[in-house]
Formats: sequence, structure tokens, C-alpha cells
Amino acid sequence: VQLQASGGGLVQAGGSLRLSCAASGRTFSGYPMGWFRRAPGKEREFVAAISGSGGSTYYVDFVKGRFTISRDNAKNTAYLQMNSLKPEDTAVYYCAAAFRLSDYALTGDRDYAYWGQGTQVTVSS
Repeated sequence: VQLQASGGGLVQAGGSLRLSCAASGRTFSGYPMGWFRRAPGKEREFVAAISGSGGSTYYVDFVKGRFTISRDNAKNTAYLQMNSLKPEDTAVYYCAAAFRLSDYALTGDRDYAYWGQGTQVTVSS
């Protein structure tokens, strides 16, 4: 089972990026997926999550209105559209898939069993 995160890069403040998380090895349809990030010198933190069906989402306050999580179960892929990026969004972003079926958007990292390798997002001022 693998999660491959991609789409990171260098962008100016105010710009946008779209991260993708492609799953392989098994289907994750019905399993919540999430995005987390680790900024330099900081612990990993939750960013956004989406329920197994895609019908529910949850965001941490500092990305609400700027980031949008979505998923395409037919493609076994989750996305994180990031708009109005700020320098403080600079981090390595990780996608994750939950270990159990759920139609809740799970926010705890202990809910997630599978993790991607991370993709670097750098926002310049």
C-alpha cells in the first residue's frame, strides 16, 4: 500500500497550489483521508480531512476559506487545493488514509494508518 503525494513547489504569497495524493495497492473508497503538515522546527499538525464518501470535510481554523480538500474515489486520489497561500503555510505536507471505514472527517493522526512521503510547499513573501 502506497500513498504518493505530489504537487508541492515554490510559490509567491497569494498564489495557489494543488496537492494530490494517489493511493495504490488497495482502494481507499470509504476510508477517510487527511492532510497534515510539518513546518520547520514544529511538530506535525492537522490541516484538513474528508470523510470516506467525500460528503463531510473538516479544516483547521487557519486554512478555512483558503484550502479545499476533495477526493475522487474512482481515481483513488485525494486533493488539497490551496489558495491565498501565506509564508506561514511553508511546510512539508503529508497525506494520510485512515485504517477504518468511516463517514466522518477524522482529525487525529492516530486515526490514520497509511502515510505518504510528503511534498514540500514553500511560500515566499
